[in-house]
Amino acid sequence: MERVVERSNVWLAYQRVVRNKGAPGVDDVTVSEFKGWLKVHWPSVRKALLDGSYLPRPVRRVDIPKPTGGVRTLGIPTVVDRLIQQALHQVLQPLFEPTFSEGSYGFRPGRNAQQAVRQAQSYIRDGKRWVVDLDLEKFFDRVNHDVLMARVARRVSDVRVLKLIRRFLVAGMMRDGVIEARTEGTPQGGPLSPLLSNILLTDLDRELETRQLAFCRYADDCNVYVSSRVAGERVMRGVRTFLEEALHLRINAAKSAVARPWQRKFLGYSVTAHRQSRLRIAPESVRRLMEKIREQLRQGRGRSLSRTVEVLNPLLRGWITYFQLTESRQVLELLDGWVRRRLRCLLWRQWKRPRTRARKLVALGLDAERAWLSAGNGHGPWWNAGGPHMHQALPAAYFTRMGLVSLLHAQQRLQCVR
Repeated sequence: MERVVERSNVWLAYQRVVRNKGAPGVDDVTVSEFKGWLKVHWPSVRKALLDGSYLPRPVRRVDIPKPTGGVRTLGIPTVVDRLIQQALHQVLQPLFEPTFSEGSYGFRPGRNAQQAVRQAQSYIRDGKRWVVDLDLEKFFDRVNHDVLMARVARRVSDVRVLKLIRRFLVAGMMRDGVIEARTEGTPQGGPLSPLLSNILLTDLDRELETRQLAFCRYADDCNVYVSSRVAGERVMRGVRTFLEEALHLRINAAKSAVARPWQRKFLGYSVTAHRQSRLRIAPESVRRLMEKIREQLRQGRGRSLSRTVEVLNPLLRGWITYFQLTESRQVLELLDGWVRRRLRCLLWRQWKRPRTRARKLVALGLDAERAWLSAGNGHGPWWNAGGPHMHQALPAAYFTRMGLVSLLHAQQRLQCVR
């Protein structure tokens, strides 16, 4: 605990909490107000941590919809509890990192989802063309506190730290002013939860290694690669038994399966069925991007085109940065064309009247007769957005000059950098 509250460690934790921003907890103290709060209260907080009497506040419950349906429950700690969790994380991570598996990629320094995807592709190319796709049922809500604390205690002997972690686990969850008690789970939202999940699931990694299985795990998303369906079914049964008996966790039968890798997705990616499988973007990931773009355009129907492009660019740039490993150009070309058509559709709606549409088309280079015929054709915005008159008036080069990110060109630049 002395290392946790040491000045340089707390200062580093403070910088990270402030940089991450985030919503206030149940005490309504914001990140911008935190510095002033800390100057007054930190001495008493530090004393309580050192003598083992510190009690975390309840977390604020926030439910956000999942892309695949249902909700994901987040627990937002107070800013001071985020600071303490971050300080704990910085001391505990170096202790546990050497114990983690080579097959684990989530929430670890120097490791990321793209490395996990590349490793999965390597296993498939090596002939392991069946996947045991494991989905843990409500993992962060179902973590058994006793099982987790037993794993933490393997490398942490300071009773104050162990008590503090358990208090974070059992701190109530507040919704609409009512505090709900917690007897299991480690809600997502605090800096400590990802590390705790890796500590617990390292036992699963070791079990898979003992069986000499090829696997990739990112947080609670785990794929095991085998050479036949029979082997896959056997692995599924064995892993289900191990999780239930050793870790008190359950597999979600509806979302888990033994299947061909090209029939499943892993971290947003899938693969082709070629012998030398190529990475591609899973259809669900494409649909999710399209829905986000639709939502952005619905919210900004009154915005100028230049402002709309400014809003879309960070979304497009972030998406292709993650999916830059795709080896299929076609989907990027189609998405680029679809985004431009959405923008043409937006402009057609904004122009509203045939006279305005004709005037705009003339200003964009169409001859007057064709502009008037196109402006009064009677078709809807989406049809017109794909029509030759709008393609001529607003070609791809027009959007390039406006600075619109092209997914295909951005991916090519990223590949060159790599």
